[in-house]
Amino acid sequence: MPDTTKNSIELTGAQRRLFTEVLNVMAHKVAEDEPTLGVEFPHVTAPDGSWIKLPASLSAGYSGQAWSHGNWLCGFWVGLLLTCYLHTNEKKYLIWARERMRLVAQRADDPNTHDIGFIFDSSAIPAHAITGERWYADIAMTAADKLRARIITTRSGAYLASWGPLDDPRGQCSSAIDTMANLSLLYWATNYSGDRSYRLIAEAHADMTAKAFIRTDHSTYHAVEYDVVSGARKRGYTFQGAGDESAWTRGQGWAIYGFVNSARETGQRRYLDLAEQLANYHMKRLGGRQIPPWDFDAMKADADIKDTAAAAVISSALLELGRLHPDGAAASAWTEKGLTMLEALCRDEFAREPSHRGLLKNSCYSKPHNEGVRSATMFGDFFFTEALCRVMLPGKFRPLTAVPTLA
Repeated sequence: MPDTTKNSIELTGAQRRLFTEVLNVMAHKVAEDEPTLGVEFPHVTAPDGSWIKLPASLSAGYSGQAWSHGNWLCGFWVGLLLTCYLHTNEKKYLIWARERMRLVAQRADDPNTHDIGFIFDSSAIPAHAITGERWYADIAMTAADKLRARIITTRSGAYLASWGPLDDPRGQCSSAIDTMANLSLLYWATNYSGDRSYRLIAEAHADMTAKAFIRTDHSTYHAVEYDVVSGARKRGYTFQGAGDESAWTRGQGWAIYGFVNSARETGQRRYLDLAEQLANYHMKRLGGRQIPPWDFDAMKADADIKDTAAAAVISSALLELGRLHPDGAAASAWTEKGLTMLEALCRDEFAREPSHRGLLKNSCYSKPHNEGVRSATMFGDFFFTEALCRVMLPGKFRPLTAVPTLA
């Protein structure tokens, strides 16, 4: 039978005080920033600490040979507003979240990107869980249909094409490790609708990713180009890492996060084992640090550039890995590692100064493109708050499912 008891994490008084203080500052900052945003959304912070903003309507797409991801971060701001509501019980945050959701909703029909998983798993899905209002679920289901439609079937398996129109060969053959963290939308769609096709597609993608993305040392490629007929990997490469064969730390985080969620949603032990192997690689390369560099194989001065967003994603994933793990000692160890990372982020990287509008300093959006380097990023701030919700508001932001018997 599923275990329904592993739903809370014991905190010390000092931890609880630290996390409460961070949530208080976050709620204050968000309340100050919301009225200044107009119809745009925070993206990354500029060198002076102010938010660089983008409209939600900015879709992904090609401009000649150049690819733009568009605004894939807009849903994360809604997630912050919802967290602030849960922490403070002040309805103004819920009202703001509802109005922001109306701006984000248009992206549910975006046919060009896997990132609709990020956009709506962070916004419409928790909003539906918190309020019970059906229109949030309807938006998320529309987005899930678009993500499901990105499936590419081959002789050796099926995967979700990450980027681009599906009638473009460049889009058909490419997939990214980030997609693992977008699968949550498909798992939710099955749970909500009863249609198992969403889960089957997510599982097929996870299996294909396990074969094509994970190197023998349990590091990961950022992206893979497939042969669309055979399903063979033609090459592994990177857009945001230091090199095609380097260990880009946020990509490792997306993989850990995605396989942990796949284990929870499918009950498949192989996904938990993969997540644990990927996490062990990350911990080994950390060498006692809590905040990783943006790429473990970056050279010279670039090796000193940190990525707190990667730490936030991994902290959240490790806390859930600890909740799911069937071995008591391993569960405690992973929970402790996740908590230690979260404490380090709160203590050493949290932007308490009013001039810095983001939450986490020293996130790295894309070093190869020199965008959002040593800044706050909206996705880093979201996964940071998700980790805080796991320990301070368990079951409130995301309902706590029973721990499955993994087989």
